[in-house]
Amino acid sequence: MSSDGGKKQFWKRNVSKVPGSIQHVYGAQHPPLDPLLHTNLLKANSKPNSASMRAKKVTTFQEFESITSDAWDVGDDDDDLMAMATQNLNTDVVMETANKVIQIHSKLQEQKQQNKPMETSGEQLDDMEQADNSVENTVKSNSGSEFDTSTDLNHRETTLSQRQQSVSPTSPTLSAAGIADQNSSDGPLMSEREMTRLEKFRQLLAGPNTDLEELRKLSWSGIPRQVRPITWKLLSGYLPANVERRESTLQRKRTEYFAFIEQYYDSRNDEHHQDTYRQIAIDIPRMTPESLILQPKVREIFERILFIWAIRHPASGYVQGINDLVTPFFVVFVFEYIASPEIVFHEHPLVELLMSTAPRICVASCEGEVENFDVSSLPDEVLQNIEADSFWCMSKLLDGIQDNYTFAQPGIQRKVKALQELVSRIDEQVHKHLHQAEVEYLQFAFRWMNNLLMRELPLRCTIRLWDTYQSEPEGFSHFHLYVCAAFLIRWRKELLEEKDFQGLLILLQNLPTMHWGNEEISILLAEAYRLKYAFADAPNHYKR
Repeated sequence: MSSDGGKKQFWKRNVSKVPGSIQHVYGAQHPPLDPLLHTNLLKANSKPNSASMRAKKVTTFQEFESITSDAWDVGDDDDDLMAMATQNLNTDVVMETANKVIQIHSKLQEQKQQNKPMETSGEQLDDMEQADNSVENTVKSNSGSEFDTSTDLNHRETTLSQRQQSVSPTSPTLSAAGIADQNSSDGPLMSEREMTRLEKFRQLLAGPNTDLEELRKLSWSGIPRQVRPITWKLLSGYLPANVERRESTLQRKRTEYFAFIEQYYDSRNDEHHQDTYRQIAIDIPRMTPESLILQPKVREIFERILFIWAIRHPASGYVQGINDLVTPFFVVFVFEYIASPEIVFHEHPLVELLMSTAPRICVASCEGEVENFDVSSLPDEVLQNIEADSFWCMSKLLDGIQDNYTFAQPGIQRKVKALQELVSRIDEQVHKHLHQAEVEYLQFAFRWMNNLLMRELPLRCTIRLWDTYQSEPEGFSHFHLYVCAAFLIRWRKELLEEKDFQGLLILLQNLPTMHWGNEEISILLAEAYRLKYAFADAPNHYKR
C-alpha cells in the first residue's frame, strides 16, 4: 500500500466483495462525534474534492473509498482527539455541566413516567442553555463557528420523547409508580416459596380426612391468608377433620348459638346481668381497630358474643381482656367473604386475611383503608355465620385458659411468677435491673397474659402469632409464657438504658412495635421455641 494507485488497484479487484465501511462503534467507550469538540478534526480530514462530490452523485465504490482512505494511516485520530480535549477542556467545568444536564433530563423523564404533559418550563430551558453555553465557552474552537444550543436542546427533547413513547405499557421495565399501581390493582405478588406452601395447605385440606397433626406442623411457621379461615376452624377444634361432616357441624353449631341468643340475650337488662352487659358496652369502644369496632353492626355482634359467653360460663363471667380475644377471629372470618383475595389494602394487617376460595359476595375498595370496610354491606346470613363462628372459636380458646379469668385470676398469677423465674435464669442482668428499679413483673406482664400480647402488638402480628399458638400444644397457655420471656429480652438494650422506675414502666407499657411484621414475629417465635426446648421439660432449671 505504498501509493494511492496501488490502493485503488487493490480495491477495484474486490469491489463486489467489499464487506462494509469501517467506522467507530459509538457507545459507552466511544461517544458520538460532537461538532463542537471536533471542528478542527473534521476540517483536517475533509477532502479537497468534497464540494464537487456534493454536487454530483458518487458511486458506492467512491463513497467506500472516501470513508476508508485513512484506514492504514500511521496517525490515530482518537489520540489526536483525546489530546485536543485534554488541552482545551476544564474537567471540573465539564463534569459540573454534565451533571446539571443529567439532572434536568431526569426531571423531564420523571414527568413523562407520571403521565404528565412534557412541558419544559422557562427556568429549565434557561438552565439547559446555560449548561450548553458553559461547554461551548470552555472549548476554544479555531473555526470560530457557533453551535445553535436551542436547536440541540429541541433535538434532545424530541429524542427523549420518542424514546419514552417507544416503551410499551407492558414493558418489563416499569417505573416505581407503575409497579405500585400494578400491585394496588393486581394484589401482592407471592414468592415461589409462598406458592409452594399454599399448594401444600390446599392438598392437605382437600383430602377426605385432614391430618391435623400434619396441619399443625405446616401451620407453625405461618398460614397463607387464602386458607387461614378454614385452618383456624380446624386447629381450634371447631370443625371436624372429616370433610363430609363439616357442613352439618357448621349448621348445627350456628343454630345452637342463635338458640342461645333467643334464650339469654333478652335478659341483658335484668338485675342479675345488667352489670355484666354494661361493662361489655363500656369496653368494646376501647378496642382496636377503632374504625371497624365502632361500626354499629360490629358493636352489636361483639356485645352478643361476649354476653352469651359470660352467661354460659358463670365461674368466670365477663372479665376485661376477654373482649380483645374476639377480634382476630372476627376479622379473619369477615374477610373470608370479601370479594377478591388479591385486593390490596395498603399494608393494613387485614390484607393477610383474604381467602381465595371464599364465596364472592361483595367488593371492597382497593383505595381506602380496610378498617373502613362497611361490615353492614354483607348479607345478614353471612354476618350471622361470622358471628357464630367467632363465638365458638373464641370459646374453644378460652376453654384452655379459663383459670386466667376466674376469681383472683390464678392462672395469670402463676404465669407471671413463672415468667419472673424464667427471666432470672436466661438474663440475670435484666432481671436485677428491674428489681433494683423496684419494677414488679405483675405491673407490666399482667396485661401480657390477660390480653395475650394483643395490646403490645399490631393486629397483623397478633394474627401471625396465633397461627403458631394454634399449632402448638397448649399454645395460648404454656407456649405463651416463653413468647413473653423472649419478648421482654428483645428489649434488653432499651431496658438497661432506663435508670428509674418511671422510665422503665413507661417503656414496658408502650413498646415500639407499631412497624413490626412477620419477620419480627418469626424471630420472636424462634427464640420462644428455643427457650421452651431448654426449659419446658426441665422446670427445675428455672426454679430457685
